[in-house]
Amino acid sequence: MATQKLYAGAKLREMRTRLTLTQKNFAAKLGISLPYLNQMENNNRPVSTTVVLALAQEFGLDVTELSSGDSERLVSDMREALADPVFTDDAPALADLRLTASNAPALARAFLELHRAYRLTHERLASLDEALGREDSRIQASPWEEVRDFFHYCDNYIDAVDRAAERFTSDGDSRRAAVATLKNLGITVVNSEMDGLRRYDRASRTLHLSNRSAPQTQVFQLLLQVALLRQNDLLEATLDFARFNSDEARSIAKIGLANYFAGAALMPYGRFQAAAQECRHDLELLATRFGASIEQVAHRLSTLQRPGAKGIPFFFVRVDQAGTITKRHSATRLQFARFGGACPLWNVHRAFETPGRFLRQLAETPDGIRYISLALDVSKPGGSFGSPVQRYAIALGCEVRHADSIVYADNMGVDNDSAYEPIGISCRICERQQCHQRSVPPLERRLTINTDKRGVLPYEVS
Repeated sequence: MATQKLYAGAKLREMRTRLTLTQKNFAAKLGISLPYLNQMENNNRPVSTTVVLALAQEFGLDVTELSSGDSERLVSDMREALADPVFTDDAPALADLRLTASNAPALARAFLELHRAYRLTHERLASLDEALGREDSRIQASPWEEVRDFFHYCDNYIDAVDRAAERFTSDGDSRRAAVATLKNLGITVVNSEMDGLRRYDRASRTLHLSNRSAPQTQVFQLLLQVALLRQNDLLEATLDFARFNSDEARSIAKIGLANYFAGAALMPYGRFQAAAQECRHDLELLATRFGASIEQVAHRLSTLQRPGAKGIPFFFVRVDQAGTITKRHSATRLQFARFGGACPLWNVHRAFETPGRFLRQLAETPDGIRYISLALDVSKPGGSFGSPVQRYAIALGCEVRHADSIVYADNMGVDNDSAYEPIGISCRICERQQCHQRSVPPLERRLTINTDKRGVLPYEVS
């Protein structure tokens, strides 16, 4: 099998700019000619093995960074955007999209932002949104979507916050560290009957936690409060770097970063990764060992993307009973629909039917990539009679090539082609021609209607 050539011009330019080096100086440090560097930065030539080694030796670069990043996510997002009916002509070839994502990622993101603005405008017109009548209204992503995309394109890994959390619980007891820190700050922790999970009274410097919450939830909320008080400068510096478009997005992101710190402190990177490898990523064993919930463990596994010490690339998703994705991240090539629900053939939707049970699935996407997916209902009781129950399901998975490192892949018959179920991203961009669960036609395909016969679908996909 031929080795795939590595084109990473955008990464090389980004690294050179970060180091404030001219092309001439950068080429000299890599031991190559200026024209050769110029060709690589413009993706006219692949990055050679010699250059990869020089990058590692001269600059300490984790070479896996050259082949990872935003490209696959950008390609997936552009394909979905181009499936919109507004684009009536034939969509650009997949090779052109990959070239754009590699050579001009800023242009790709600008296109996605433009398309998102169009969608928002269309939706506002359809619902007669009064905001369109205001002279100062501005079409942009909602604060929630902006924050979601920030974490999405950071690979859901924030290095400075992750390392700070790991240092915070260096003694191995996150609860004790959190309580001691809050005590040193003059804050009293009180468990009481209350609505919600956490309430901090600034005047009395009292942190109230709900005694209805599970122990792991209480510890998580302690750590979150530590992040907001003790790590405020770090969180604010990270927010400055992100440059959000609104105060609302910045505030939402700050809570997201505090949550990230809490999860990373509860499950410190090095110890958690070693434990995950040792038990072959058994969620229940990890939850018991680190005093965390199954959902917290699954989410943490999807964040193990530290340069030089990366874990298995996982996807993680949480959906509600309507199939709406409420949390999503993928370090794999599988990307989730930005609009609408997920594929109905995916096992995450069946998890509601079997509460308390792990559902395993071998799945194959239209691009031929095979995955193992684990799904579980994670309903959250309200803590008292009559309180509403939050019902969600989560899914965690990875490419099947990692099966030997995943306990849930045992006895699944990963070598049996017939064991894999066909899934997609969403119906409107899925290319499968025969699917008994298709809800809408694929937007990139022409349809043929034959009134004299009826198959699985009332139309044929060209």
